[in-house]
Amino acid sequence: MRRRQLIRYAGAGLVSALGVRITSGLERAQAQTSGLSIRYLGHTCFLFTGGGIRILVNPFRSLGCTAGYKPPKVTADLVMISSQLLDEGAVEIVPGNPRLLYEPGVYQVGNLRIEGIRMDHDRVGGRRFGVNVAWKWKQSGIDLLHLGGAAAPISVEQKILMGRPDVLLLPVGGGPKAYNPEEARQAVETLNPRLVIPTQYRTQAAAKEGCDLVGVDRFLSLMSGIPVRKGGNTLNLRQSDLPAKEMVIQVMNHA
Repeated sequence: MRRRQLIRYAGAGLVSALGVRITSGLERAQAQTSGLSIRYLGHTCFLFTGGGIRILVNPFRSLGCTAGYKPPKVTADLVMISSQLLDEGAVEIVPGNPRLLYEPGVYQVGNLRIEGIRMDHDRVGGRRFGVNVAWKWKQSGIDLLHLGGAAAPISVEQKILMGRPDVLLLPVGGGPKAYNPEEARQAVETLNPRLVIPTQYRTQAAAKEGCDLVGVDRFLSLMSGIPVRKGGNTLNLRQSDLPAKEMVIQVMNHA
């Protein structure tokens, strides 16, 4: 019942307005000055706080590759999921009564324009794991693109929709429903982001059996020559903090 109640909040049309508080121009300017907080909760789950709104992406159940992570029971105004699989669509664990986006489309949430871009969640045209939704939005002046559990190459049409993100959240651990390190590198070359945050890779939180992901080091070895920063479960960013020229990879610790 809890899951069904949340899902009712998703808009079925191309453009949906959701009832999140709309900030004034002064508040938006202050939000950009104060920056964006990106908190890593494990796997592909992040909490983005800035501009007067808290956005939670891809809450999960603690099992398999996420067995050792704490359930992401954090308060949010808006939840966005890339699919209804248990490792990225466990909306029933989220407290309160947040809005939910789960389908591809264009949405207006207060002053935020959020775009859900349809991708395949596997390498067989979506026939095994269905649709993956990549989420694109701008928060506190920073262009964000969360690829969720993308497994298929980025098409020309998808690249046009995605543009060049400031921050790309990218699955790198492989398995049947997410990019492997080589595919992740290809996605980085296609999108040319300023900051890359790897997601969905094997960590010590994985169960001894039942996790088919590899660690992040294989992806990092393929990206030799790109500066890598490591550590911390929360990243505080302003537009001025983003790399001016060269790309940077940020490996975060889960909360």
